[in-house]
Formats: sequence, C-alpha cells, structure tokens
Amino acid sequence: MAEHPAYPVGLRLTGRRVVVLGGGQVAQRRLPALIAAGADIRLVSPEATPSVEAMADAGEITWERRPYAEGDLADAWYALIATNDTEANTAASAEGERHHVWCVRSDDADLATAWTPATGHSEGVTVAVLTTDARHRDPRHTAAIRDAVVEGLRDGTLVAPHRRTRTPGVALVGGGPGDPDLITVRGRRLLAEADVVIADRLGPRDLLAELPPHVEVIDAAKIPYGRFMAQEAINNALIEHAEQGKAVVRLKGGDPFVFGRGMEEARALAEAGIACTVVPGISSSISVPGAAGIPVTHRGVAHEFTVVSGHVAPDDARSLVDWPSLAKLTGTLVILMGVDKIGRIAETLVAHGRSPGTPVALVQEGTTAAQRRVDATLSTVAEVVVAEEVRPPAVIVVGEVVAVGPHGTV
Repeated sequence: MAEHPAYPVGLRLTGRRVVVLGGGQVAQRRLPALIAAGADIRLVSPEATPSVEAMADAGEITWERRPYAEGDLADAWYALIATNDTEANTAASAEGERHHVWCVRSDDADLATAWTPATGHSEGVTVAVLTTDARHRDPRHTAAIRDAVVEGLRDGTLVAPHRRTRTPGVALVGGGPGDPDLITVRGRRLLAEADVVIADRLGPRDLLAELPPHVEVIDAAKIPYGRFMAQEAINNALIEHAEQGKAVVRLKGGDPFVFGRGMEEARALAEAGIACTVVPGISSSISVPGAAGIPVTHRGVAHEFTVVSGHVAPDDARSLVDWPSLAKLTGTLVILMGVDKIGRIAETLVAHGRSPGTPVALVQEGTTAAQRRVDATLSTVAEVVVAEEVRPPAVIVVGEVVAVGPHGTV
C-alpha cells in the first residue's frame, strides 16, 4: 500500500451509517465534522469525554456503552477506530476489510484503509490537505498548509475570484475600531473581492492600500451631494454601482448598526431591489476602552454598561437620550461622538446625581498607532479636554471601571 499514493475523495455521508469506536479525545475532535455531514453516527465505547457525552445527550449521535464486538461494522459505510485497545482496533480493521468499510485508525495510520485530511472551511469551500505518500507523512506540515490556505482565503490575501455571474449586491461591512487587524475575516474577504468600495473616514484606512488596482475606492465624505443630503447621495452611489453588476462594499467604522446609519442604507437598497449583506463589526464602544485597559464591566464594580451618542448636547431638543436617568445608574457609561459636548454632558450628569469625582477616560484614535488616553473626572473633564487638545474620534468612558486595570486603584 505504501508504494502508491492515496486517492483523495469527498464522502457524502448524509443518512449513512458511520461507526466510531472509542469516545476519547480523537472522537471528540472528529465527531463534529461527521455530525455536520449528516451522518448516522453510532458510537461504541464504554466511556466518553464530557463533550462526546453531551453530543449523545443532544441526540446527535447514538452511544452504545460497551467495548467493540464483532459485527459492529457490518452495516457501516465508514469507520473511525480510535480506542486504546490495540487488539480491538486490529480486529475492527479486519472486519472493515471483510465488509469493504473504509476505516481510519488513530493508533496506526499505516494499517488504516483511509486517512483523515487536515481540513478547514471558508465560505462554502472545504480545503482538505492530505499527505498522499505514506513514507513522508507529516501531520504538522499538512496542517500548516491547510492553515495557510484557509487563512489566506479568509483574510483576502489569497483571492480566488468567482467565475460565475454574481448577483448584484452590496455588503455593509463593519470595519472595526481602526486597527486593520480587527476587521472580521468575512469582512476582509468581501473587501478583497470587491469591485467598488465606498469608505467612511473612520473605517480601517490601511486596508484600502491593499486592494488591487482595478478596485474603485470612493471616499464617502467626498461624494458630490448636489441637492441631495449626504446620506441620500451615499445611498444612490451604492445603488448605482450595484445595478451595474459590481460587487460593492460599504466599509464603515465600528459596526454598521451602532450609530453607523447602516439601516438607512439597507432600507434604501431593499427599496431598490438590491441584495444586501450585513457584516457586523467590532464596536468601538467596547473595543477601544478594552485596548486602553478599561473593562466596561468588572466583577464588584459594574454590572451594566450603557452606550449613548453624544453628538447632540443634553439640552438640545433633538436629543433622544434620557440623561437624568443615566445619571442615576451605577454602571459604566460609554459616550461616542461626544468630545465637543462632554462639558455639558458632565454638568448634566452631576446635576442629576452622579458624583463630581466619578472617573472619566477619553481614548483618542483607539486601537491605532496614534492611540492615547486622557483621564479626568466629571468635575474636571471639560477643562482637561481643552488643555490636552483631545480631538475626535474619541471614546469617552464614565464610571468606576476607569480605575480598574493593571495599574488601577480598584
């Protein structure tokens, strides 16, 4: 057998009997993929790990709590032999050979009739890497190749263009707080496949430099508005390019639906009959404080956190925030887009009961190389913002969690 390479093939196991002998760590790793393949799985083992037992309790597999016995493989299409009993493994392999059942053996791959490849998944594609020559088997090498291919597909560094006609559509992609490494793998992949990218200034700008030359990058802040409102012009640009059959990505900072006006764009696309995919992003309301060493919740300090927009002042008739109620909360308050209004916000919070000594942190350009943190209290924050020349974008955190951290006082 070692003189000839293995023949790679994909098994369609839906509804077909698969026998797994042994309920240890090998079974625990392999069972999820067999379950996902829709196999009719029978586990034969006196014992099982808690995770494998949970699969049986959930009805995902049938567990017979006993050792292997002759005849267990008679009606199987495929078998995973993974017990710690060499004699049982050998007997099961022999039975599989007699019944023409492909058998994987965890204890001795050279005696197996089938090998399990190193597999990974990316957007409907399974990548399987298999050493075809038994004389040069190196599981770590095949796993490393698998990881490199899957990671490249996921982060967009390995681009495999779709050859079939694509349905025109737009992806609303949350780019995260600023660090290009914090975009989701799906967002990065869609960005790599885009024909047109309409980007906010707060999106991860460094990713735009990685796009191929043919990709049209449009700065949303520079779209000619004419008689339209800015958002309406952006909506129209999304629709126009999508109707031309192009793959369009609307790259936004943070998450599209956290003060990102993503739903306005999704509604406009729906009205125009354009397919829309929403890719959530890491919100700056949580990630930026974390990057600055501030947890928005902490045991014994804060059991809640509230995220509000500070783009209009508390005394502005347009404000939808109940600032008096927020002042009565004891948890963490995270304020976005509030640098120029923080003085009036602090006054309102104190006027309605929040202590003037409540810690405040302002994190400017969070998660980027330009990140900096400025600390104050509600009573001093208005002066500190001016003295330290804090500029947007900055996330403001109000609460005792500001003092929590490696060098904190709580």
